[in-house]
Amino acid sequence: MHKTDIVAAVADQADLSKEKAGDVVNAILDQVTNALARGEAVNLIGFGSFSQRHRAARTGRSPKTGASIEIAASNSVGFKAGKALKDAVNKGTSK
Repeated sequence: MHKTDIVAAVADQADLSKEKAGDVVNAILDQVTNALARGEAVNLIGFGSFSQRHRAARTGRSPKTGASIEIAASNSVGFKAGKALKDAVNKGTSK
């Protein structure tokens, strides 16, 4: 599923125009992005939690030459699925 598919589904479910639904989806994504950029966690109960994770600087190895290289510290985004999302994904699967 792509962003355009989500916009179309939101427009259909909420009885909005695709343009208005696109604005809503973009506003939500902007708020999630801004919160993560500020270092805040985003918790959507039943869906999951997004958080900023820090990766320390480390020494790596170039697969092409085998030479050691320094990999700079960086931040990434982590996601932990909520119970309702896990249950929905696993519904009907055997364990």
